[in-house]
Amino acid sequence: MNSILLKGGDILCADGQVRQADIVIKGSIITQIGSVDDTAERVIDCQNKLITPGFVNTHTHAAMTLFRSYADDMLLMDWLQSKIWPAEANLTADDVYWGTQLAIAEMIKSGTTCFADMYFFMPDVAKAVAESGIRAVLSRGMAGIAPTANQALAESENFYKEWHNAADGRITVMLGPHAPYTCPPDYLKKVTALADKLEAQIHIHLSETAGEVADCQKQYGKSPIALMQELGILDHGVLAAHCVHVSPTDIDIMKAKKVRVAHNPGSNMKLASGVAPVPDMLQAGICVGLGTDGAASNNNLDMLEEVRLAAMLHKVQRLDPLSIPAQTAVDMATAKGAEALSLGSITGKIQPNYKADLTIFDMQQPHWYPRHDRLSLLTYAASGRDVHTVIVDGKILLDNYRLTTIDEERLLSEVNNRGMRLVQPK
Repeated sequence: MNSILLKGGDILCADGQVRQADIVIKGSIITQIGSVDDTAERVIDCQNKLITPGFVNTHTHAAMTLFRSYADDMLLMDWLQSKIWPAEANLTADDVYWGTQLAIAEMIKSGTTCFADMYFFMPDVAKAVAESGIRAVLSRGMAGIAPTANQALAESENFYKEWHNAADGRITVMLGPHAPYTCPPDYLKKVTALADKLEAQIHIHLSETAGEVADCQKQYGKSPIALMQELGILDHGVLAAHCVHVSPTDIDIMKAKKVRVAHNPGSNMKLASGVAPVPDMLQAGICVGLGTDGAASNNNLDMLEEVRLAAMLHKVQRLDPLSIPAQTAVDMATAKGAEALSLGSITGKIQPNYKADLTIFDMQQPHWYPRHDRLSLLTYAASGRDVHTVIVDGKILLDNYRLTTIDEERLLSEVNNRGMRLVQPK
């Protein structure tokens, strides 16, 4: 059994405190934390390093890295309808594979060990995940208004049967109806029937923009959250992306149905979707994780940026420095993120018997001094570029800043050529 000893690091513990200790990893599991004299196959000197749980990105469209910098400074629906959806029509399975690899490389290099993805050609996404060593929760995106609506249901079922709990358990699968405005009620009833059949959970966009909520109210006489409750979607363990425009009544429904939220502050800001009432959701006891959304809508898959935005944006919104303190923001990117993906019993914390999904930051940079409070420095000063080592499932995926499972030179050449091709008019 492979063994790793992380020696003398500052560890971000589950209670938010930072303590110096050693960590023993055997196989895929953390087996011991404390003062350790044992030897191991690999010993990493962690002096002047901060060891944190790996970040959990709760909402992405990973292969949209191929559209990064292609269409900016637009409202969501204009951006989708006039730019992104036409370009996505040109995608091939190989494009999605390489776009996903680009996203995975970026996520690993900035400390993410697990991500939730909703997109197309999902077997190729799963292949990229399996090869890279990262952990992922994957959903085949479904649009009920598309010509491929029924095909998407069949592909989702096949994908679930083939890939759920695959890659030594690193891959789990949810169903991915895109949103109420692309999935009419009759189609969503088919999704709930499939969820019943497979005992699968659901990943869906909800209440992202004010226009979406207004249209839903006009068409169905209720909010997207209330409509999902009526259709039974919320009875299947829902990961709801965005939830920017939710009312107190919506929050009550979400609490009752144990909806978990993927909060995407960077994407919401760039697309002018608004500011989600995250403090209200947290106060209600709703699980809120952090996500980056697609790189095309955010330009950045660095979870530390989302941590910082989550903490600072809501302070400004509420004029309250305690609305989302540093520890809460980091929890949203780690333990709460894992809980949002139904992985909270195996990852998101540094403690014995949890998976060894860890990120190690090099603190030997000017912005890490003076070290009054390492959690504060992580939240407000650190950068994804400070990530020195990343371990997932007990395997080192980033070793002294170097990717170990991805050929970065080939990757960059592939994605640049593919990305440029996709946006060329036919």
